[in-house]
Amino acid sequence: MNAILRPQDESPMQRAFHAQREAFALDMNPSYDLRLDRLNRLFEMTEAIAPALVQAISADFGHRSPHVTRLADIMMVLAAVKHTRRKLKRWMRRRRVTTALAFQPGRCEMRPQPLGVVGVVAPWNYPYQLSIGPAIAALAAGNRVMVKPSELTPRFSQLLQESVARFFVPEEMTVITGDAELGKDFVSLPFDHLIFTGSTAVGREVAKAAAANLTPVTLELGGKSPAILGEDCDLDRAADSLTIGKMLNAGQTCIAPDYALVPRARMAAFVDAMKRSVRRRYPDLARNPDYTSIVNDRHHARLQHLLEDAKVRGATVTPLAEKGDAGGSRVLAPALVLDVHEGMAVMQQEIFGPLLPVLPYDTLDEAIAYVNRHERPLALYWFGHDKAARERVLGHTISGGVTVNDCMWHFGQEDLPFGGVGASGMGAYNGEAGFRTFSKDKPVFHQSVLSGVPLLYPPYGRMFEFMAKVLRRIT
Repeated sequence: MNAILRPQDESPMQRAFHAQREAFALDMNPSYDLRLDRLNRLFEMTEAIAPALVQAISADFGHRSPHVTRLADIMMVLAAVKHTRRKLKRWMRRRRVTTALAFQPGRCEMRPQPLGVVGVVAPWNYPYQLSIGPAIAALAAGNRVMVKPSELTPRFSQLLQESVARFFVPEEMTVITGDAELGKDFVSLPFDHLIFTGSTAVGREVAKAAAANLTPVTLELGGKSPAILGEDCDLDRAADSLTIGKMLNAGQTCIAPDYALVPRARMAAFVDAMKRSVRRRYPDLARNPDYTSIVNDRHHARLQHLLEDAKVRGATVTPLAEKGDAGGSRVLAPALVLDVHEGMAVMQQEIFGPLLPVLPYDTLDEAIAYVNRHERPLALYWFGHDKAARERVLGHTISGGVTVNDCMWHFGQEDLPFGGVGASGMGAYNGEAGFRTFSKDKPVFHQSVLSGVPLLYPPYGRMFEFMAKVLRRIT
């Protein structure tokens, strides 16, 4: 490449990008065997570094449950690789498409082809899964991948960088580490596709940076995901699901339930059910190895501010467990926030912690209207057995995804796309949806030597008029 395109003073990140782009130009459609080999190496890498991942992520958090890392980061990545390996050959096939009658015996097809170099910007909350999950789909689709993990998990980021360098050559996949300023430079690279997972505010800036290069983006953002409890729901079961959804990773999950809408007559019973569930699932909170710390002091202070702001504005904070003597740790006790209104910060911001505002409603239409007055959420949860009520909620709300009678598990379904809508994101990945996101479905029309189309060419005359009449009848 000439000196204008490859200046001598380009950064290591720019050099890595150009090296991947040049490597892609030499092999623009990797074979099935090569793609499978890359997936196998991802699987091997994940198994090899699993114990180190548990330690590094826990150290970055101050303490993070090893079981959470194993379940949400490691096991989900392994499952995704297995699923992709099983389905890859079918996803790569050319697909016949119906050909308009007037153009037969020509034929149409769709050919999936890689885009080129894919950028992945990953957050800190599930650092391995949200770094490698999109990379699985991008590599399966035949792309090269550059990953930028969060600066808030430096031990993990270093481990990921070193591990990827062991199992992949830089022209296949590489990890770029650095602070937020480097992150701005990263998203300004002219990627062929960019996927960002993080906050809505940062997602807007990422979209602006990508737009300068006309880079297509997939934005996996967040927002306030509601849980709606129906009149007939099993409160104990719903409380158990909400406890897991809100306390897994201490609520630091983009699809954690952000608030609950509960029938007014069942509010007291719901609060009691939540207390019982938390006591059963997370006893002795301060010394509980299953419970995760808040990732850093800034986020811990932010959550404390949400609680204080709610109290000052008239909310009732109901602790669900006692923190006990945790010394200087960032363990935050879970709590319900009752008597809330929209003037409170806790009802305006994505919480990203173990706090659950609860709002009473009198009719299901009132609950649906509340959801629809606000920005479209990444997830929605419905608890109940009334089919008509369930269908009303599903049909009259818009969200990125839904789990019925549980929390979060739509994300774990490899055959369901995962993505937001509106302020909670755009685009989707997961399973085949990820393969399609990081591919270009190239439409191809094959003309036949027996085609009658030339009869429509000039010079126009009697034959054209005859063919035009025929086409009007058959199309």
